[in-house]
Amino acid sequence: MKLTVLLLTGVFLAASCAVVEAAGKRPMTLDDLFRFQRLSDPQLSPDGRWVAYVVTTVDLAGNSMSSCIWLVPTDGGEPRQLTNTTKKDRHPRWSPDGRSILFESNRSGDNQLWIIDIDGGEARQVTNIATEASNGIWSPDGRWIAFVSAVWPEFSHRPYAESNAANKKKKEEIDSNPVKAKVFTKLFFRHWDEYVGDKRQHLFVMPVPGRGSANPAEPRDVTPGDRDAYPTSSTFSVGDDFTFSPDSRYLVFTAVPEKDEAWSTNYDLCRVPITGGAVETLTRANPAADGAPRFSPDGAQLAYRAQRRAGFEADRWEIMVVPTDPSGAWRGEPRSVTASLDRSVDSFVWGADNRTIYFLAEEHAATVIFQTDTTNGQCRKTLAGRQMQGLSISRDGTRLAFVESAMDRPAEVFVYRLGAPSAPTQLSHANDALLAQLDLPRPESVTVPGAGGTPMQMWILKPPGFDPAKKWPVAYLVHGGPQGAWEDGWSYRWNAELWAAQGYIVALPNPRGSTGFGQKYVDEISGDWGGKCFEDLMAGVAYLEKLPYVDPERLGAAGASFGGYMMNFFQGNTTKFKTLITHCGVYNFDSMYALTDELWFDEWEHGGPPWLKRDSYEKHSPHKFAKNFKTPMLIIHNDLDFRVPVAEGIQLFTTLQRLGVPSRFVNFPDEGHWVLKPKNSEYWHKEVFAWLAKYVPPGGR
Repeated sequence: MKLTVLLLTGVFLAASCAVVEAAGKRPMTLDDLFRFQRLSDPQLSPDGRWVAYVVTTVDLAGNSMSSCIWLVPTDGGEPRQLTNTTKKDRHPRWSPDGRSILFESNRSGDNQLWIIDIDGGEARQVTNIATEASNGIWSPDGRWIAFVSAVWPEFSHRPYAESNAANKKKKEEIDSNPVKAKVFTKLFFRHWDEYVGDKRQHLFVMPVPGRGSANPAEPRDVTPGDRDAYPTSSTFSVGDDFTFSPDSRYLVFTAVPEKDEAWSTNYDLCRVPITGGAVETLTRANPAADGAPRFSPDGAQLAYRAQRRAGFEADRWEIMVVPTDPSGAWRGEPRSVTASLDRSVDSFVWGADNRTIYFLAEEHAATVIFQTDTTNGQCRKTLAGRQMQGLSISRDGTRLAFVESAMDRPAEVFVYRLGAPSAPTQLSHANDALLAQLDLPRPESVTVPGAGGTPMQMWILKPPGFDPAKKWPVAYLVHGGPQGAWEDGWSYRWNAELWAAQGYIVALPNPRGSTGFGQKYVDEISGDWGGKCFEDLMAGVAYLEKLPYVDPERLGAAGASFGGYMMNFFQGNTTKFKTLITHCGVYNFDSMYALTDELWFDEWEHGGPPWLKRDSYEKHSPHKFAKNFKTPMLIIHNDLDFRVPVAEGIQLFTTLQRLGVPSRFVNFPDEGHWVLKPKNSEYWHKEVFAWLAKYVPPGGR
C-alpha cells in the first residue's frame, strides 16, 4: 500500500511540472491553496466607518485552522487585527453604539461569547454555559444579548442554574461512560456529520454585562421544550436567523417544523418575549419554509424569506414584507416584493429609507446585488459582480459591504457606495502578495445547446502556459446539489485553478438543475436526474471534443455529491471518459433513501418514498446499470457523511471489484460530506490528481 501511494505521488508531482510557467509567474501549487487567507462575514459598523471581518489561516503542518477578527476603514487604509488567537474567533456583531463587538470563540476551551472594545484591550468572556454559545446578536437598545445553545430539552423548563448544572452533568456522564451506545426514538438523530441525539437548539437572552462585571447575569432559555428554535439544516439558513423586535422586548426567530422534521420543510417564523412565555407562530398559513427575519429601520415592517412549495428545499426564495408594531406583532398580511424576479433571494438588508431592500441572488453563474421597492415590488440590478457573499449595510444606508471572489482570486472585502457612479472599493488585500506570484488564467464562458435546444452555460478554464497549437486533456467537473452552480468564484474544495495548473483544460458545466438560470431550469432536474441533465452534460462533452485544442482521447470527469452521482451514472451510460472520480456520490437510490438524514430531499426528487414511487427510484439509479461498468474509477467516501452515507461508496467499490474494473477506494473515517481537515485535504488532492494523471496524462502535446 505504501509503495502504491509513493508511486501515485510521483505521478502527481510529474503532472504539476508538466505546465509551462508564464514569464515572471508560476502555476498554482497545492501548497498555495493552503497559504491563502480566507476572508468572510464582513460587518459594517453602524456609522459606516469600519468593516469587521473574519480572517482564517491554515497551519498545514499543524493540521489546524485559526480565525481572528480584523477591522478595515471604509475610506481606505491599512486593516488592523482586532483579536489574536490560535483558536477560532468568528461571527463579529457590532454593538448599536459602535463601540464594541460581540463574537464567539473557543479560546477558553469551548465555544462561548466574548466582547471586545474596538479601541483595543483584552476581550472579556460574557457566557460560561455548559452547552456552549454561538450566533450572538445585540438588541436594538444595546441592553440585551441573544444567542443559540444546544441543550437537552428535559431540563430546559428549570431555572438556569439548575438546568445548566443538569446539562453539564449529563454531558460529563456521557463523556466518561465506557458504554458509547446511542438510543434513538425518532428520526433526525444525526445530521450532516454529527450525531444530534435528543439535544435541541434553543435561544437564550441575557443582559449585557457591564465593563468589569465579575458575575454577569444568568441567561434565560426563552424557547424551552422539545423543538429547535434555530435551523438544523443550513439549507434554510442565511446570515442571522433570529432578531430582536424593534422595542427589544421580543425575539422573532426561525423554528424547525413542529413535527416530521426529517421529511418536512415547514420552517416557521415564531415570536416569543425575551422574558420567556408563550411562543406565537407567525407563518402558520404557509406550509413551505419561512426564515431570516429582518425589521425595517423604523420598525414598522418585517421582511423575511419564504418558499411556496412544501417539501422542496430548492424552491425559489422570495422576500415577504408585513407591517408590524414595535413589538413585532403583525398588523396585516405578508406580501411578496420579489415575485416579479425569477431569481432566488439569498441574504438581504433594508435600506435606510424603509422602502428599499437590497439582496444577493445568483444570475448566470455569478452574483448580482438587486434592490426591490417594497411599495410596488419592482426589482432592478444595483451591482453585478462575480461571487459575492455576506451583505451588510451602514445605518445611514449609504454603504454596502460584502466579500467578493472570482475563479482566479479568493475572497476579499469590498465596500460599495450606493448612488455613486464608481465601482466597489477593495478594502482588504490579504492575498495580494501570493496572487502576484501566480499565473491564474481567467475562465471563458460559453453557451452550449443542451437537451431540447435549451442553452447550457459552461466555464472553460485553460491551464497556465496554454498553447493553442497543442492538444490538451480535459477535466470535466460536475457540480453538486443538484440545485447548485459553478459560479465565477473561488473554492477551497474544488478549486478550478489548481486543477488547471496540473496541465488540464477544466470544463465546469451548469446543466439542468443549476441555480441562477430561472426556476424552471432548476425544477427540470427533479425526478429526472439521468434525463435532460445527462443530455446537457453530454452536449457539453461534444462541444469540447470539437475544439481544435482538445484531445478527445484524454477526457476525465469528476464530481461530488450529485456530481458524484453523475460520475456513477456515467459509469453505466457512457464510455467517453478514460477515468471517473466520484466523491460522496449517490449509487443506489433505495439505500440512499433509507440511510440519508434529510428525507424531504429524496421524497421531492422522486415524488415520494420508494414504496410508492418504484419507477422513479429505479429509472436512473446508477446501480441498475452495473453490467455496463468498465471505466477505471476512483471512489472517495467518508464515514461521517450522513447526507450521502458511506454505504453508497462501499456498494460501488464492491461492484467494480467484482466486475474486475480498475478501482480504488479512499475512505476518511473522520470526515463528513466534505474533506475539511488540512492534512486530509492535502491527501485528498494528491490522490485525486495522481489518479487523474494515471489515466488522463496531463499537458499539451
